[in-house]
Amino acid sequence: MPSHNTNELASRIADACLLRGTFTLRSGRTSSYYLDKYKFSTRPEILGPVADLLAEKAQSLLTPHAGMTHRLAGAELGGIPLVTACALRMGLPAIFVRNAKKDYGTAKQVEGELNSGDVVVLFEDVATSGGQALEAAKDLQAAGATIAGIIATIDRQEGARENIESAGFVFHALFTKTDLGVDE
Repeated sequence: MPSHNTNELASRIADACLLRGTFTLRSGRTSSYYLDKYKFSTRPEILGPVADLLAEKAQSLLTPHAGMTHRLAGAELGGIPLVTACALRMGLPAIFVRNAKKDYGTAKQVEGELNSGDVVVLFEDVATSGGQALEAAKDLQAAGATIAGIIATIDRQEGARENIESAGFVFHALFTKTDLGVDE
């Protein structure tokens, strides 16, 4: 995997996705800034290097589980481009976790092949409280997966790490809001 200058990549991500104003977050909180993940996850010149870093971190989480079936997962919607790009980099199957079980077709909440005992790394785009990642991880566990860890592209440093780790999961973030030069 190519190595990337993480400071330069952090700057590129911030330039692409940092918005100022008044925003309501998924948690219901109001913030003076918003990290619009679609502004970086839809741009191949940024998503590619992010996928390389995610793949490096995912491999380190999966290595202790040698001999087991490995899968990568992303939660709807922001985690889908991340897991897809990383799955292509690593040659591993991707799983998509819906926010809610669909009520048509196969009526699944977890899409893709997942078997009991599979070891999964879950990708999150921007983690604030960690709520969406925790919901997705619990859905994966309910389907029989072992969660090797949760990796966020950006940690807003507003409780996600503490909430995810207190729920018993390993948490890593490629970047924090501090890395991106965000100060409220």
